Amino acid sequence: MVFEGLSDKLQAAIKKIRGNKVVTDEDLKATLREVRMGLLEADVNFKVVKDFVAKIKERAQGIEVQEGLSAGQQVVKVVHDELIELLGGSQSKLVVSSKAPTIIMLVGLQGAGKTTTAGKLASHLRKNGKKPLLVAGDIYRPAAIDQLEILGKQLDIPVFSLGQNVSPVEIAKKAIDRANSVLCDTVIIDTAGRLHIDESLMAELKNIKGAVEPHEILLVVDAMTGQDAVTVADSFNQALGITGLIVTKLDGDARGGAVLSVKEVTGCPVKFVGMGEKLDALEPFYPDRMASRILGMGDVLSLIEKAQSVISADDAAKMAETMRKNEFTLEMFLQQMQQIKKLGSLQSILGMLPGMGNISKKLEGAELDGKEVGRIEAIIRSMTLKERRNPNIINGSRRRRIALGSGMRVQDVNKLLKNFEDSKKMMKKMQGMNKFAKKGSFKLPFMQ
Repeated sequence: MVFEGLSDKLQAAIKKIRGNKVVTDEDLKATLREVRMGLLEADVNFKVVKDFVAKIKERAQGIEVQEGLSAGQQVVKVVHDELIELLGGSQSKLVVSSKAPTIIMLVGLQGAGKTTTAGKLASHLRKNGKKPLLVAGDIYRPAAIDQLEILGKQLDIPVFSLGQNVSPVEIAKKAIDRANSVLCDTVIIDTAGRLHIDESLMAELKNIKGAVEPHEILLVVDAMTGQDAVTVADSFNQALGITGLIVTKLDGDARGGAVLSVKEVTGCPVKFVGMGEKLDALEPFYPDRMASRILGMGDVLSLIEKAQSVISADDAAKMAETMRKNEFTLEMFLQQMQQIKKLGSLQSILGMLPGMGNISKKLEGAELDGKEVGRIEAIIRSMTLKERRNPNIINGSRRRRIALGSGMRVQDVNKLLKNFEDSKKMMKKMQGMNKFAKKGSFKLPFMQ
C-alpha cells in the first residue's frame, strides 16, 4: 500500500490531538516528535524533515482556531496544508506546445522503467485526446527497441525506430519529421540509461536536447531506491534542466521518501506516478489528494475519476439501484467484483475512502484478477439461492459443502465471506458519501 508506513505513523501522531479543545506546548511537542520520526523512517531527506517540522511548529504555536474547529483539528489542518506544500503545492501539468508536436524526452538511469513508462504515458495522453508517437531512442540496451515496438502494438500507438546503427540524435530529429507527416501531436522520446551517471550519458542527452528542443524533459525514477532517487534527480537537473519527474513503482514503496523529498530538494515537481504494472497504471500526481490519503482523509476525487473512466453508465445505474435498495447479496457481490476489478485492488479503492484505511489493510486477496473472480464465482455458484441471499445462515457444515462443490478449500469460502462483509461496510461508506456528494457538483458513477 502506498505510503503505508508513513501514513500509519502520521495518523497515529495526529489522532492523539485531533479532538483536543486545547493543545498544550507538550502536546504539540509530542506530536511533532512522532511526525519527525515517521518522516525519517519513511526515508525523507533529513533537512526536508527539519524544515517541515519547523514550519508546522511556527504556524501551530501562533494559531487562531477557526469557528467550528477544535485546537487539535486546527493543528491537523496545519499538518495537512504543510504536507501539500511539501509534495509540490498544486498539480504540475504537462506543457503543451501551441504548435504541434509537443516533444517529451524521457531520461533516467537504466532499470528505472523508462521504456514501459513511455508506453504508459502515451496511453494516458491518447485517453486525453492526444495522438502520440513513441520514439525508440535507446540503441544500446538489448531489446529496448523491440520492447517499445511490442508496447506500441499492444496499445495501437505508432512507434518510430531506425534500428541500432543510427545515432539517437538523428533518430530524435527524424522522429519530429515523422510526427508532422503522420499528424501526431505529441512525440515521446525514450532515451538510453546507464547503471550510474556518467559524462558520456549526459553528453548524449544534452545533444538530443539541443537537436529537438523538447518542451518537457521528464526524469523517470524508481520509488524503491529511496533517497538515491533524490540524488539522481538533483544530478540530472543540474546537467539537463529537467522539467518534472515520473516516479515509478510507488505502489510497491511503503515509505515514499523520494516523493516527499524531491520537490523540496530539486525544485522539480512530480508530474506522474506509476501505480502498478498495467499499461493504464500511470496517474497524474496531485499533491493535495496524496496528502489527504497519507493522513487517512481519503481521495474521493481520484476514485470518482477512475470509476468514470472504466464503468459504463448502464452498469453504474444498476450499482446505484443496488445501493438505494440496500439489498446487497452475494450475487450482487459477484457483480460488484466484476466491476471493481476494473478499478484495481480493493485495497487501493478503500484507501481512497475517508476512514477506510484499517479495513483495506485487513482485506485479504485484494488484487482482483480474472482467476480470482473465477474462484469467487465458483464458490458463489455452489451455494443455494437461499445462502446467496442470506449469507448469515452459512454455518460450518454448509461451508464444507460449498467448498467441496466448488473445488475450493473451506479457507477460501471463509475468505470470500469475510471479504463480502468488508465490502458491505464499503458500500455503506459510499452511501454516506452520497449525501456529501449531493451538496457538491460531483458523484461517483454508481451514486446516480
